[in-house]
Amino acid sequence: MSTVTDYVSRIEGTCGAESDVIVNFKYEKKDEVIANILKRATVKNTIAGIIYELTFEGISFRLYTSGKAIFRGFKTKTELMDYLIKLLL
Repeated sequence: MSTVTDYVSRIEGTCGAESDVIVNFKYEKKDEVIANILKRATVKNTIAGIIYELTFEGISFRLYTSGKAIFRGFKTKTELMDYLIKLLL
């Protein structure tokens, strides 16, 4: 059975008034991750097929075809991991 760590290579936080969380997906799994996310989430906007603005369970985020996603509004890593489980698995 797959876990989030099978897909995620790194999670980084940003500084500032609104902290964002940057999730980098493993290179060898990024195409599978992108396909899964696009199936589950609602596409609000897309920019040249490279950047997707998506919504899933009321939370909006950006997904890049390079294998990176930027999430806003998560206060803890546990909260983010629970969200990623629903989104990826």
